[in-house]
Amino acid sequence: MKRICQIIISAAVFSTVALTGCTSQGFAFLGDLATVAGDDKAAGAFNSLSKAAEEITPENEYYIGRSVAANLLTNYKVYEDKKLETYLNKICAALVVNSEDPYLYNGYHVKILDTTEVNAFSTSGGHIFITRGMISCTDSEDALAAVIAHEIGHIQLKHSLKSIKTSRYTEAFKATANATMSTMGMKEMADTLDDMCGDVLSDMVNNGYSQNQEFDADKKAVELMAGAGYDPNALVTVLEKLAQQKGNKKSGMFKTHPSPESRISHLSSTLKKNKVEDTTEYRTSRYSATAK
Repeated sequence: MKRICQIIISAAVFSTVALTGCTSQGFAFLGDLATVAGDDKAAGAFNSLSKAAEEITPENEYYIGRSVAANLLTNYKVYEDKKLETYLNKICAALVVNSEDPYLYNGYHVKILDTTEVNAFSTSGGHIFITRGMISCTDSEDALAAVIAHEIGHIQLKHSLKSIKTSRYTEAFKATANATMSTMGMKEMADTLDDMCGDVLSDMVNNGYSQNQEFDADKKAVELMAGAGYDPNALVTVLEKLAQQKGNKKSGMFKTHPSPESRISHLSSTLKKNKVEDTTEYRTSRYSATAK
């Protein structure tokens, strides 16, 4: 089974001083030199850059995601329907089992949010949240799979973590600049980096990803669905239903996602490459008995 190679994202940061070709070990070495020279402020600055350059581990991904999930649940209540929740988690398992990234530190988990708002969320820890409003926009198991697959797409493409990595470098450089003008030490800068990671991911959940990331998650969803035997065209069906929504287009996913029409137009070539045999009929009774 194929594994996704972890890609280290290089962040190009512009500051008054250009630092190029520095690894985490390089920053740490500069910190050691500064310490020997007796410059505690410089040592702290370079050590913060070293911390920022560290790779986020799968365990880090989980705990950052768990923190964001907890934050999300302060705004939404969980909808208690164990039968439906189990059904959604089985769909999720079917989607990831043959994917390139079937295993996470603590697995993938789907929960239902008790709100009529049309939305879905995911965190780096594998937490997937789908609102009752979003579920009501589906009319088949394949449509449910499309919603879940889109969120899995964000997780497997590491969209939130890419934002964190970039922001870690940005904040590290800000901290470095501040250290030359204030008494901020290494501990304060390290704490800033840790707190900022959770803040960035929370911001991504609340304000959404970039348009290109949403389009990429849709394409990934199509691939996941085809790999599991679901009809990828069900994603288009869901998007068409969303386009027909007459509610507040400035709330829920309408506030954080590109228009359904633009998402559909970006799926054309991907759908052509991922055609599967139509097996939707045998799933009809399962959906009717559980999701309706």
